Amino acid sequence: MKIEILGRGCPKCKELTANVEKALEELGKQAEISKVTNLNEIMSYGVMMTPALVVDGKVKTAGKVLTVEEIKQIIGG
Repeated sequence: MKIEILGRGCPKCKELTANVEKALEELGKQAEISKVTNLNEIMSYGVMMTPALVVDGKVKTAGKVLTVEEIKQIIGG
C-alpha cells in the first residue's frame, strides 16, 4: 500500500501524517508513506485544499485532518 500526504508542511499536514502512522501501527499494517509538497504535483491530483490523503493513487480526502479511526476505516481496518 502506498499512502501520500499532500500538503506544504503545515501543522495540519504534520498532524495527518502522525495520525496515518498511528492508524497503521494500530492495524499492524505496513505502507510506504510519502509527503508531496510540490504545489504543481498536489494540483495534478485535483486537490485544491490541503492536507489531503491519497491511498494507492486515489484521493480519499482533502482539506481536513482525519482522526486515527477515520483513517483506519479508509485503509482497511
